[in-house]
Amino acid sequence: MQRHLISAADLTRDDAVLILDTAEEMARVADRPIKKLPTLRGRTVVNLFFEDSTRTRISFEAAEKRLSADVINFTAKGSSVSKGESLKDTAQTLEAMGVDAVVIRHSASGAPYRLATSGWIDAAVVNAGDGTHQHPTQALLDAFTMRRRLVGRDAGLGKDLDGRRITLVGDILHSRVARSNVDLLHTLGAQVTLVAPPTLLPVGVETWPCEVSYDLDSTLTKSDAVMLLRVQRERMNAAFFPTEREYSRRYGLDGDRMAKMPDHAIVMHPGPMVRGMEITAEVADSDRCTVVEQVTNGVSIRMAVLYLLLGGNEPAVSHARPTEEK
Repeated sequence: MQRHLISAADLTRDDAVLILDTAEEMARVADRPIKKLPTLRGRTVVNLFFEDSTRTRISFEAAEKRLSADVINFTAKGSSVSKGESLKDTAQTLEAMGVDAVVIRHSASGAPYRLATSGWIDAAVVNAGDGTHQHPTQALLDAFTMRRRLVGRDAGLGKDLDGRRITLVGDILHSRVARSNVDLLHTLGAQVTLVAPPTLLPVGVETWPCEVSYDLDSTLTKSDAVMLLRVQRERMNAAFFPTEREYSRRYGLDGDRMAKMPDHAIVMHPGPMVRGMEITAEVADSDRCTVVEQVTNGVSIRMAVLYLLLGGNEPAVSHARPTEEK
């Protein structure tokens, strides 16, 4: 593993499979009465969030605490950032406190990379989402969920997603989740198709390692997993489609469309969902929808990432029973 996790594109196939396999070990800890490991005892991890977050922030915090790390939560609101403090000054403040890792979410694309390469701080940096650029741990937890559902928990160990057909539907233009998933799923051997209105596809998408379609119905019958993406109105400064009703009619997943999917296929969503827009309540509450499962798997993936970045060379989970003293 490298020192930092900034982009899903930085991961090799072996890196990605190692993280997924380690997450499988971590998931077993969640089944124990006491869900803690001593792996990161004495290490300090800062959650540096300059953007609002629910799932990602809580998931990272849960992962850090289950690994016995000392956790410091930082939010821009109510901090010196609101007084005009720069990212550099904030980083140097954390460096002075001797932190071992920084989990950063920022509205500016490239902020985690800047933090990792600037020399401002000597700590491992994990990107928890930067602008419309990358969200590597989300892509990892999505791949983990796909491997568990499509290959199997035990059968999937050591394996990738070779030959699986994954469809991403929605606001590709503003989605860091889409970019990260395309990068990681391609590395893992999956065939990715993006489905969106032409106005919600980024310039240069033809150079991405995936196919592009404007017709959702034609892709559903051959998809192993369909991931729906929220329309990110907070990042929009223009009208990208006529009405919500028309968008939902063309690109929303309802019960009739879900019935066209293969029996083994799953429906995914990184959250938060907008019911009635990209997904109907019937689909969101069906057994084929993995939204809640993705949240659970997110903790295991983030435990695996933090362990591999900060932990030693010992096994993540010890299966040997302690011997009695004679």
